[in-house]
Amino acid sequence: MGLSWQQGPLSSGAIGRFLVPDPLPKRLLYVEPLRRRMRVHFGGRWIADSENVVLLFEPARYPVAYFPQGDIASDVLERLEHTTRHQDLGQTAWYAVRAGDQIAQRGAWQHTDLPAHAGELKDRIAFAWRAMDAFYEEDERIVGHAADPYHRIDIRETSRHLVVRHRDRVIADSTRPLALYESGFAPRWYVPRADIDESALTAVDARTFCPYKGVCSYYDIDDARMAAWSYPETYPEVHRVANFVSFEPDIVTVHLDDRALHLEPGQTVIPHGPDRELTVHEVQVRERP
Repeated sequence: MGLSWQQGPLSSGAIGRFLVPDPLPKRLLYVEPLRRRMRVHFGGRWIADSENVVLLFEPARYPVAYFPQGDIASDVLERLEHTTRHQDLGQTAWYAVRAGDQIAQRGAWQHTDLPAHAGELKDRIAFAWRAMDAFYEEDERIVGHAADPYHRIDIRETSRHLVVRHRDRVIADSTRPLALYESGFAPRWYVPRADIDESALTAVDARTFCPYKGVCSYYDIDDARMAAWSYPETYPEVHRVANFVSFEPDIVTVHLDDRALHLEPGQTVIPHGPDRELTVHEVQVRERP
């Protein structure tokens, strides 16, 4: 997803290649200014507020936001004895983050022995996403991880013929699906409910979260487990697929214009990095503090 995760150009599973004569290093790190105001809320107060955040992209990780020390409240960071070593960025110091009665051990870190080529991260602090109460861009909460500016979703109408079957049963038959193109993923096809035999769908007591689309619900189709999914209430940016249903082509049979679809390598979503173990409840609670 985006620049360095899933099948993005800086990820280990990239589907494209740079047209250069010599192989690039296996690990390419990239940093750039966010150019958005970002704030961190913890212990009932704003502990960081900056228009000068930079994002660090490294392979197989979501982007991480680094704040200038001067834009962090002076009384919230307590340097710990614990240190680690980043394989590319050297010695890393860790901090406890304290605000009021709330404390997050190892809630922030700083690279203290940076190589000369990584000067953009000098004197900057990153906060552990799960350890903080909330991150905001302006007055809107950002959940999951720092938003990747290279992650894009485009939704297109199509009259292509999509048929979904499980064994001999037709589950969906539509000439008006929506094609959803998302950075790092093969196209996904979303079908309106009117074109689906909904008696075949059994709701599953499981939900996941996409930072770009919202909370996802799943369905079994007979013995085909988690064979379909839907976003009953999407984020406004992708409202066109709200309550449509998409089907997993390696669990049930999906044909598009008589061509069988298959799940491409690298498409499985695995929670990783700053959003590991994010709960649906945490996502749904998006009020301002």
